[in-house]
Amino acid sequence: MTQDERVEDQAIDEMPWAEVTPDAARRLLVAAVEAFAERGYHATTTRDIASRAGMSPAALYIHYKTKEELLLRISRIGHEKALAILRRAADGEGSAADRLAEAVRSFVRWHAGHHTTARVVQYELDSLGEEHRPAIVELRRRSDNAVREIINDGVKAGEFDVPDVPGTTVAVLSLCIDVARWFNTEGRRTPDEVGALYADLVLRMVGARSQK
Repeated sequence: MTQDERVEDQAIDEMPWAEVTPDAARRLLVAAVEAFAERGYHATTTRDIASRAGMSPAALYIHYKTKEELLLRISRIGHEKALAILRRAADGEGSAADRLAEAVRSFVRWHAGHHTTARVVQYELDSLGEEHRPAIVELRRRSDNAVREIINDGVKAGEFDVPDVPGTTVAVLSLCIDVARWFNTEGRRTPDEVGALYADLVLRMVGARSQK
């Protein structure tokens, strides 16, 4: 990752949900993330969300027609960020091992650093109705393809020893995503440290010929 990309990532981290405007809509979305992560989508009411945002229930409907629309917005933004992280690594320079390590490092760092959001993004997919779920499933498919592409490149170049590329891709993504479930900001490892650890584990998983 270049210095410019690191600065860009830091700016994004310092301005969570900056793409959501106006401010009232962003406050409601942040409140929804917290409520969904704490209580689950189905147990959360629109009144819960509005109360957390310091607004009336009626104010919520000015910006979001339904609770599901809020979840869809959260899911779409989160999955687009995840896809951008993986796609940038897949399209980057260096060996397949370099790119896979960067993909895992960045993906894990995001899931640890934004673990509350990531829990909602990754584990509430089934709460979306049939009308909205396919769009998010497609974003997941593209993320899967980015990682599969790197692993395939490594196999073709003789860098990786992977008999089952699709299965290994699922294992890698599952390992990374699960960080959002257990990561604790008061734990002994930072998001960067967990990212580095998982990058090393994944390189071992694929039998990388040259590990860093």
